Amino acid sequence: MRLIGMLDSPYVRRVAVSLNAMGLPFVHEPLSVFRDYTAFSAINPVVKAPTLVTDEGVTLLDSALILDYLERLVPAERRLAPQGLADFARSQRIIGLALAANEKSVQLVYESKRPDERRYEPWVDRVSSQLVAAYRLLEAEIAMAGDGFLFAARPLQADIAAAVAWRFTRSVAPDRLDAAEFPALAEFSARAERLPEFAAADFD
Repeated sequence: MRLIGMLDSPYVRRVAVSLNAMGLPFVHEPLSVFRDYTAFSAINPVVKAPTLVTDEGVTLLDSALILDYLERLVPAERRLAPQGLADFARSQRIIGLALAANEKSVQLVYESKRPDERRYEPWVDRVSSQLVAAYRLLEAEIAMAGDGFLFAARPLQADIAAAVAWRFTRSVAPDRLDAAEFPALAEFSARAERLPEFAAADFD
């Protein structure tokens, strides 16, 4: 399989880490939707990252849909979704919070690139408050894991999404969060980043 997109995107990186965790072989093609638009469009005319090209040549887009497909490629013991309904619902909640944090981080990055006279501070304040709210809820969830992971002895999709989101926000908008206010999440993400499936998809 081919994974197209830059690993500094939390959506691309989430897929890359998940592929590693599932033990699925793939080739990563680090094309930017900005700098490599023409090359990217030759693979996927929509130019959306991540894009996954399956072994059969089917082009998939959107990280959630790609991950849904990948879950069907591996046996139960290598899947990243918890089996029980209650755990699955909680996992989906955590993933949703992580994706919301990604979205708000991206919005703040784009807003920061506007000229000062075109920046709407009430909007920035609103997005910032949404970002902090998402991470406060994630902090409470992660704190319940203690020194382990959320649902198993290994990181599943909720763990991956939360850790990737935290690293992304701290990379692109470090001034928006005080890490001291999120000790469980900061420690959890640092621990996850030391795992081989994360290290193999690093972006520094």
